[in-house]
Amino acid sequence: MMRPRIRLPETGVTDPVGRLPAMLFTASTLKDSPENVRFFVAANLASGVDHMFVFLDKPREPEQQEVAALLADHPQVTCIPTAKKTWWSDGRPASLNVRQRINANWTRTLLEPFTWAEWLFHVDGDEVACLDPEGLGAVPAEVDAVRLVPWEAVSQWTQPARPTRFKRLLEDAELNLLHVLGTIRDPSNQAYFHGHVMGKAGVRPASGLALTLHEVVSEDGKSQPLHEDPRLRVLHYDAPSGEEFVRKWTALAKAGPARYRASRAPSARALRALVSSDLPDEIRTKYLRRIYDLTTRDDVELLDELGLLVEHDPEHSGITPRPLPKGAAEQLASRVAELSGAPKAGFFIDDAPRAGRRGGNGRPKRLVRRG
Repeated sequence: MMRPRIRLPETGVTDPVGRLPAMLFTASTLKDSPENVRFFVAANLASGVDHMFVFLDKPREPEQQEVAALLADHPQVTCIPTAKKTWWSDGRPASLNVRQRINANWTRTLLEPFTWAEWLFHVDGDEVACLDPEGLGAVPAEVDAVRLVPWEAVSQWTQPARPTRFKRLLEDAELNLLHVLGTIRDPSNQAYFHGHVMGKAGVRPASGLALTLHEVVSEDGKSQPLHEDPRLRVLHYDAPSGEEFVRKWTALAKAGPARYRASRAPSARALRALVSSDLPDEIRTKYLRRIYDLTTRDDVELLDELGLLVEHDPEHSGITPRPLPKGAAEQLASRVAELSGAPKAGFFIDDAPRAGRRGGNGRPKRLVRRG
């Protein structure tokens, strides 16, 4: 049953026709350096996001207290440290993917009653949601789910600065050209991109729809069609430099089990084994560099000469985040306090069953494994 929606007094921040603004939110689970988190927040807020929910996955590890302090007083961020005793009262899931889904759907439930909470997008800590106002404004009122098309930052072992050149999804002829040139192993975007090609999704919080990692699922377990618009994108900084490649895979090796697409799984297993091995640092670094060169480094010169790259600086998108409506911050804080101590298992939603997948019964699978 749909919960009653909470309305605020018609005062405070309004749009040009006098209504409360349609606020745009993100939910992210991360463990990253203060420098990367600072960029992550600034870039998202400059690209159309109004308010961010940031879940600190391992709040007691090195640098995470600094990250928490960085976000604590930010007016456009709600920072939630997910400690075992206070957040995971019914057991911390072993899988990072499970924790991400739980946190995203907890946020959707939190926002569900508020009329001014228009969209919620589930993005990772290495992603920027580019939410063009006209693109979102063009979404039909009856549509409750949106896809953000991915752009992937180019990767080089040494980057003088955070890259502003991105790979877009290519057409068949472009993929065939790169394949014939020996740049990719087969003519597919899965081979061209190092990270995901599915993009990310957003929902209207009042819809009752659930978020997975890349798709939207209804209450009866069916995958939902996603509205697409080229103006709505997600920038993915999968591993823009060698340093980030090593940092990312070292962190993932400690984050618990995760799900990868079939073509990427062998590399992921090899990297986890190498990062976790008892080898001298110089030997580990040597072979991490080799795996990076074989699997992740982009031929940026070639891609640029062929006109396949796009330029974009998310910190200079020209969009200013809107403050919460008058009284909304207090209501959000009250909801966070109300829901934080509740068991989290029920917020997990699995992917929608697909043809050929064993065990699919047409309903969303809800499962949390204690870690």
